[in-house]
Amino acid sequence: MSAVLSPGMGAIEQAALRSDRFRLEREGDWKRLDAIVTRIEKGRAKGLSDEDLLALPGLYRAVASSLSIARETSLDAATLAYLEALVQRAWFQVYGPRSSLGEWLAGFLGGGWSAAVRAIWIDLLVALAVMVAGTVVGWLLVAHDIEWYQALVPSGLGETRVPGASAAVLRETLFGHTEEQGMSVFAAYLFSHNAQIAILAFALGFAFGLPSLMLLVQNTATLGALLWLFADKGLLIDLCGWLSVHGTTELFAILLAGAAGLHIGRGIAFPGERPVLESAALAGRRAATVMAGVVLMLIVAGLLEGFARQLIDQTAGRFIIGGFMLAFWCAYFFAFRGRRQTAGGHFA
Repeated sequence: MSAVLSPGMGAIEQAALRSDRFRLEREGDWKRLDAIVTRIEKGRAKGLSDEDLLALPGLYRAVASSLSIARETSLDAATLAYLEALVQRAWFQVYGPRSSLGEWLAGFLGGGWSAAVRAIWIDLLVALAVMVAGTVVGWLLVAHDIEWYQALVPSGLGETRVPGASAAVLRETLFGHTEEQGMSVFAAYLFSHNAQIAILAFALGFAFGLPSLMLLVQNTATLGALLWLFADKGLLIDLCGWLSVHGTTELFAILLAGAAGLHIGRGIAFPGERPVLESAALAGRRAATVMAGVVLMLIVAGLLEGFARQLIDQTAGRFIIGGFMLAFWCAYFFAFRGRRQTAGGHFA
């Protein structure tokens, strides 16, 4: 029989009685949830019955509700501490990740990333066309009017890489740096600049992808201007080799970032049969997977830019490294088939 609060009882006795009655009415659910969570935490989930597994979400919500009531009614500290710990443990089993970091990384590199890249192939083609067009435009603008070079190429590219520099001076910027340790100032500048472009191209995709495309044009127009400068002195092949060491990875990363931003914008502008928010959420999850890999590519590009390019002082050797990296990325993204990532972010 439930106890009845008496007006003559002290405040402490009444609070203790309320706490005891609250616990007795709900303790069955708490103990059952505690037992289920404990078995899962000990790796014995396979021994749970179907009834217990189906009851887990409902029990979690019931105990979370008990915790909310306990906080509002200022029940004893021991009950509050027990419920808080139980709710936290249960939350990880109901809503927490189903795999460890190592398992997620294995699934990500084992096919999840490449599947996400292939899923945005339309955006990749558009972004690639825009980057090629931007390079051509940058070349033609500078070829028509040399004043465009200063407008397109940031001053951080160095004082020697300017119109009017002799072939010998420009050649010195490409060769003879094998004794440099780590990244040169120019390499650090390029890495920082291109990393910012990649991040912005993705982040601004929500505006229907237009800012992403504009950033791609701006960045590749700079490349086109630089190519023209060296081509004018007969050093185009040497420059391409110098750039290829890291550029096949770094420009590929920028391409993926721009395509990911465009994919989000396309999901908002053309949701198809899905509601706009659902389409944007799906595109955002897929694009976020692509961008997680872009960060990895930028790290690889930074290492190649800071070390391999200085250590290898021959154009042929640089082309071999750049060509290998390009073949590797193309094979991974478009030929490799591994574990497929589902729409929910898991790997299957």
